Amino acid sequence: MRSRRRLVVVGVLVAIALFAGRLAWSAYPLSAPGTQTVIKVVPGESLSEVASDLADHHVLSSTLAFKIDLAIFGAPIIRPGIYVVRQNSSHAAIRKALSGGPNANVLYVTPGMTIRQISLQLATIKDSTYTSSFTAVVHNEARLNAFGATSLEGLLGTGAYIVGPDETPSRLVGHMKSRFLTQLSRVGITPSTVIHGLKAYELITAASIIEKEGFYEKNMPQVGRVILNRLKRGGGLQMDATVLYSLQKDGVKVTPAMLKIDTPYNTYLHPGLTPTPICQMGSAALRAIIDPPAGKWLYFVVVDQTGTEAFAVTYTEHLANIELARSRGL
Repeated sequence: MRSRRRLVVVGVLVAIALFAGRLAWSAYPLSAPGTQTVIKVVPGESLSEVASDLADHHVLSSTLAFKIDLAIFGAPIIRPGIYVVRQNSSHAAIRKALSGGPNANVLYVTPGMTIRQISLQLATIKDSTYTSSFTAVVHNEARLNAFGATSLEGLLGTGAYIVGPDETPSRLVGHMKSRFLTQLSRVGITPSTVIHGLKAYELITAASIIEKEGFYEKNMPQVGRVILNRLKRGGGLQMDATVLYSLQKDGVKVTPAMLKIDTPYNTYLHPGLTPTPICQMGSAALRAIIDPPAGKWLYFVVVDQTGTEAFAVTYTEHLANIELARSRGL
């Protein structure tokens, strides 16, 4: 009987020791903290849900151990927002990170944005020192690209960027350049690609014009064909978006006076493509220049409130489409 009691006591003690060891290992991992990961806390999210998210992202190994830790040392007030924390962190480090509040922001680079517009958006989430440094890096690294270009305009990847505590302006620009090359490769373009007689940088430049002129994906393939047809014809592309780019304007009506301004981006005065892309572009615009539909269109105009563009082969057809647009109040 005594031996059985001893075995029970020993078993209980071993279980307690193992449990305590597990708690200690969870609270103070033996290995060093891992890579950074992003945790998003939404309004109304419970502490249990946050703990589960931390476990899913391998920031902590045991939600139970973490809850016990919080019961002993106190739970921080967690504010909604984005947190950048390291995987395999100690409970103390996690509590400190959460109690400090959100430590990261998101920069959204959407197709059609220029570098100037990216900087303006960055200024809404970071201070002026950071934003100025970002602009300086973009300028200083203008020629550091795979295309022999003199500007990074059009060579920055689109999408969301987490700007955490360790994301310096230089690293941010590096991530943008790297993402663009990845996005480019997904549509089959490398720095040495030549399609339709256009080199990679020319394809990118054309795609940026498609992004602005087509605006909606449904229009882009035919706009791509119009650009190729006009390049083959020779003369100016006559694209309003290129004129507006040189004036740092967007989405406004081009006036006759604007068309007379002599800049390298005025495709009414200068033949061929613009010297650089005029914005960052998405995959739809890139595909539109790579594989546009067959057609002889040379003109297009928006003809309804949904942004649908009508395409024409002759100028007479184009004038009829313009009248249609005017009759609809456009």
